[in-house]
Amino acid sequence: MFFSFFLPFFISLLITCAAIDSINSTHPLRNGDTIVSARGEFEMGFFSTPGLPQNRYFGIWYKKISSNTVVWVANRDSPVTNTSGVVSVTSQGILVLNGTKMIWSSNSSRSVSNPIAQLLDTGNLVFRDGNNIIWQSFDHPVDNFLPGMKFGIDLDSGLQRYFTSWKSVDDPSTGKFTYRTDRGGYPQSLLWEGSKVTYRTGPWVGSGYSGFPKQDSTELYRIEYVISPREIYYKFDLNDNSESAITRLVLTPNGDTQRLIWNKQTHVWSVYLSYRVNDCDDYEFCGGNGICNINSSPRCECMKGFHPKFQENWDTADWSGGCARNTQLDCKKGDGFIRVSGVKLPDTRLSWYNTTLTLQDCRKLCLSNCNCTAYSNTDFRGGGSGCLLWFGDLADMRGYSDDGQVLYVRMAASDSEESKKSSTSRVVVIVIPLLAAVTVILVLLLLYAFRKRKLKRKGVLRLDGEATNKIGKNELDLPLFTILQIARATNGFSSDNKLGEGGFGPVYKGMLDKGQEIAVKRLSKTSRQGIEEFMNEVSCIAKLQHRNLVKLLGSCVEQGERMLVYEYMPNRGLDSIIFDTELCKSFDWLKRCNIINGIARGLLYLHEDSRLRIIHRDLKVSNILLDHEMNPKISDFGMARIFGGSETEASTTRVVGTYGYMPPEYAIEGLFSTKSDVYSFGVLVLEIVSGKRNRGFKHPAHNHNLLGHAWRKYNEGKHLDVVDPAIMESSNHYELFRVIQIALLCVQQYPEDRPSMSSVVLMLSSKIELTIPKEPGFYSERNPEQNHSSSSKCDSESVNEISITRLTPR
Repeated sequence: MFFSFFLPFFISLLITCAAIDSINSTHPLRNGDTIVSARGEFEMGFFSTPGLPQNRYFGIWYKKISSNTVVWVANRDSPVTNTSGVVSVTSQGILVLNGTKMIWSSNSSRSVSNPIAQLLDTGNLVFRDGNNIIWQSFDHPVDNFLPGMKFGIDLDSGLQRYFTSWKSVDDPSTGKFTYRTDRGGYPQSLLWEGSKVTYRTGPWVGSGYSGFPKQDSTELYRIEYVISPREIYYKFDLNDNSESAITRLVLTPNGDTQRLIWNKQTHVWSVYLSYRVNDCDDYEFCGGNGICNINSSPRCECMKGFHPKFQENWDTADWSGGCARNTQLDCKKGDGFIRVSGVKLPDTRLSWYNTTLTLQDCRKLCLSNCNCTAYSNTDFRGGGSGCLLWFGDLADMRGYSDDGQVLYVRMAASDSEESKKSSTSRVVVIVIPLLAAVTVILVLLLLYAFRKRKLKRKGVLRLDGEATNKIGKNELDLPLFTILQIARATNGFSSDNKLGEGGFGPVYKGMLDKGQEIAVKRLSKTSRQGIEEFMNEVSCIAKLQHRNLVKLLGSCVEQGERMLVYEYMPNRGLDSIIFDTELCKSFDWLKRCNIINGIARGLLYLHEDSRLRIIHRDLKVSNILLDHEMNPKISDFGMARIFGGSETEASTTRVVGTYGYMPPEYAIEGLFSTKSDVYSFGVLVLEIVSGKRNRGFKHPAHNHNLLGHAWRKYNEGKHLDVVDPAIMESSNHYELFRVIQIALLCVQQYPEDRPSMSSVVLMLSSKIELTIPKEPGFYSERNPEQNHSSSSKCDSESVNEISITRLTPR
C-alpha cells in the first residue's frame, strides 16, 4: 500500500532527474529554477548582478567552482525587471519571455518536430531535434571564450563568431569593445572600441599570432588555427592530461583580452596572460612606418631609410604622425628591399596573400607591382613558406629583442641593401633579366598586334562557337586575356579566391603577373546573361571612364568561356555593409552621404556627360562596389542600354532587372528611360538611409514596402522613423530630411514627375528649395500573406538574381 501510494512520486522524480540538463516544449524554465549540465560543470537560469539587482538575465555560469562567473547571457540588452521571466522551448527555438512578451529568441533557421534545449558540460547551450543541433550558444558568444569554441568566420554561412564586452563588471549589456576576425586582407584579429581599432594580434604565422613572440600555448591547452575555403577560426582545447584544469579567455569591460586560469588553492581566477600589457600594444602607437619597442628609449623609431614626418612632435614624444621615406620609390628605375627582423608584422587589411608561393616568388611579385611596399612569409615554421604582400604605409609594427618575424621592406635603389653590391654584380643581376623581360614583352606585343590585325581583317570574333562581329565593329581598345592568364591569376579558379556568385555565375579575386589585383566575372554555362548581354556589357563599360564607375580591364572569350576582368574592389558590395547588423554600426552618416553623392555623379555621367547616353536598368545596392577608400562604383552593365542622338525613351518585350528597384512603367509596360534609373536611385537612397531592403520590408502598423513606409512617415512629419538608428548620432537631421525628400521625388509614380540626375546632383549639393513629392510608385498595400512568402527571396538577393520577361509589348 505504502509503495503503491508513492510509486508515481518516485517515477516523476526519476524523470525530472534524468532531464535535469534539458528543457523541452512541455517543461519551461521559470525564474528561480535552474538546470545543470550532466556532470555538474555549468548551470543555467536567471541571475542578477550586485550592481543591478532589479534586472534578471537568462545566462550560463560555472556551477562547481564559482557561481558568480557568468560565461554567456541571452537577453543582455533586454533584462526582465520582475519575477515573471520564463524560458520556453518551441519548434522554432528557445524563447525568453517577460510574461507573455518575447524579449529574446535563438532565431533558429527551421522548425523542428522534437525540440530540446540542452546545457552541455562544455558550457554550450544547444537547441536540437533528436541528435541534430539546430542552434548553439557557442556560435553566439558574449565576452567569454571557452575550450572548444570557435572564434572566426564560417565562410559558407556567413556566420561571424566574435566577442563584445560587458558595459561594466555589473552590467552585462553590450559594451563598447568588440573583438573580431578581420579578413579584409590576410586574416587577423582586431579589437574595436566603437569604430576605432585599438589593438591587433597580427596575422597568424604558423605557430601563433605575429603579435605574440611567446606563443599562447602550454602543456595545459593546445591551439588550432584554420584558414580554409570554408572557414577561418581560432580555437583552443584542453590537453588530454589536463582535463581537470579550467581556463578561459575573457574580453573585459575596459578592453583587455585576458587568459584566466582557476587557482584551486586560492579559489580565484588568476591572470595567466594579458594580450595588451604596454603602450606598444596600442594600435599604431608609432604611426605609419614606425616601430615600437618597449625596451628602447625613446620607444618609437623609424625604420632604416625613413625619418619622422613631424620632427617637432617626435621630439616631444608624440609619435602618432609616423615616418616618411628618405627617398621616394621609383618603380621605373628599379627598387630594392631592406630586411627588418624581429618585428610584429604590419596591419594586413591592405594586403594580398598566397600560401603556396615561395619567398623568392613573393619578392618578384612585390617588385612587379609598383604599389607593393613590403613582403614576407605567411608561415614561419620550417624555414618559412607562403607569400604576403603589403600595399601602402606599414602600420602597427613593434620590435622584439628575442623573437618576431622577418619583413622585407621596399626601398629606393639607393637606400636598399642591394645598392651595397658592386656595379658589375648589379648589371648581371638587374640588366640581363630586364633585357630578357623586354624581349619577351616585345615578342608578346608583336604576337598581339598580329592577332588583332588578323581579327580585324576577318571582322569576326568567335564566341562560344557563335560568330559575332560586335567587338570588331566597335574597335574597342580592350585587352583580350587568355584562359591561362586568368587561371594563373585566380589560382586555377580556386574556391579560396571566390568572392561570391550571382545569376550570371561566380566572381573570383585574382592577381595578374604584374601584381595588379583583379576581379574576374566568369559566366556560367546556365547564366541568364547570354552572348548579347555579355557583348553589351563589354561595349558599354569599355567606353566609360569615371571615378564612380567600375573599370573594365579586359575580357576572355576562349574555349567556350566568357569572362570579364574588372579592377578589384576590396570592400565589395554596399549591401554587405548596410544590411549587416554589425558592420552598419561603423558606417556613419558622412560615409553614407558620400556614397549617395558618388552614385548620383556616376549616374549623371551615364545619362548626360559621357559620349553615350546609357540607361543602367539594374541599379541596386548589390551593384554598388566600394574601393579602398569607400568610394562607390556602379557595376554590372549587362542589362544596360545605349541611347543614340536625341533618343530619350524606348520599350522592350523583355523586361530584365530586380524587383523592388523597377519603376511601374518599366515593370508593367516595358517602357524605360533615364527616369527608370532615377527611380532605382531613389529606392537605393532610402535603403542606404534606413538600412532596410525595399523588398521584404515589414512593419507592424501596415503592409507597405519601404517606399510606402517612407511616404507615410514623410506626410506625418516623422521622417526620423525611417532612419537607421546606427546613424542617428552622427547625422544632421535637416540633411536627413532633405535626402529622404529627394529620394521620394525620385520614386514618384509617373516618370515625368521625377527629376533628372543633373537636378538630383544639384539638390544634393545645395540648399535650393525642393518641391513636394507626389505618391510613389507601387504604393498600394500588399497582401500580408503574399508579402511573407516573397520576403525570403529578398534575403538571398544577389547580382541579377531576379529577372522577369514580359510576353506582351506595350
